[in-house]
Amino acid sequence: MTVSPLDADVRIPARAAHRLVDVNDGLSLDSLPGRDLDRRELAELAGGMAAQQHLWDEHVDFASGDRHYVSLHRDAHVDVWLLCWSPQNDTGWHDHDISSGAVAVASGSLVEHNLAIDRPSLETHVGAGSVYSFGPDHIHRLTGLEPGSVSVHAYSPPLWRMGQYSLTDGVLRRVSVSYADELRPLDDMA
Repeated sequence: MTVSPLDADVRIPARAAHRLVDVNDGLSLDSLPGRDLDRRELAELAGGMAAQQHLWDEHVDFASGDRHYVSLHRDAHVDVWLLCWSPQNDTGWHDHDISSGAVAVASGSLVEHNLAIDRPSLETHVGAGSVYSFGPDHIHRLTGLEPGSVSVHAYSPPLWRMGQYSLTDGVLRRVSVSYADELRPLDDMA
């Protein structure tokens, strides 16, 4: 039996990214099943939306230089966000509390950093046309790699809380934040 990367339990989900064309015939906002989505379904939804620029193009904005984000959809089971990135944008280390998620890069590229102990973070470049998913146990940091990068993110259950991480005097701390708060680095933890 062949296991698809969308089904695989991988330690670094971004390294098992799929091409958008492999998942864009799946779920859409019009075909949501009225329940929480699994990782495969989240990748199908984010990938399908990222591949259809007309669904989000009006929300793209790079004017401020800050990471720009817009909620595209939210219901009792899923929420979907559009994010616009430049190279200086950085979410800082965070988790998504009880939510699984998927990231689909529509244009440009991002870098996913995975936290590692006693060594630099593990970096994975995720380019345009790629989508990956992760479970609620995933801790990562996303940064823009090039100007004009756009990504679509889907979460289920919808985000309510997230954890942000900092390192002070060698002690890792988690701070709980609202899903509506701007994610940013809490310190220079690399």
